[in-house]
Amino acid sequence: MAASFEELNVYQKARQLTNEVYSLTRKIPFAKDYGLVDQVRRSSISVMSNIAEGFERGTRPEFVRFLYIAKGSCGELRSQLEIAHDQGYLSDADYKRFREVAKTVSGMIFNLISSLKKNKPVGKKS
Repeated sequence: MAASFEELNVYQKARQLTNEVYSLTRKIPFAKDYGLVDQVRRSSISVMSNIAEGFERGTRPEFVRFLYIAKGSCGELRSQLEIAHDQGYLSDADYKRFREVAKTVSGMIFNLISSLKKNKPVGKKS
């Protein structure tokens, strides 16, 4: 049972994704596309932030609601990474790797939502 959102595997994976996004968006030529860099970073931050906020709300329905938002942000991030790839900011290998990590996080969020809907305990209110 998780006592905090930081203990959730899905949060840890989302945090890893966000840190990798920051590293990626510091590289030229990606770094010079300020608008896309901002959007990609905001999307990745949104994934982990919504997991955290939902957990901290302390109720199952609120947590599920915020997990759906996090999952949506994960899709948004994948779309933006596709644009970055189309613009030549990402190699094929980097694009595939980031897409797979984002899909993994999205799947983990879906699995957590499914688990919560079955009324399994996931943590305690702090």
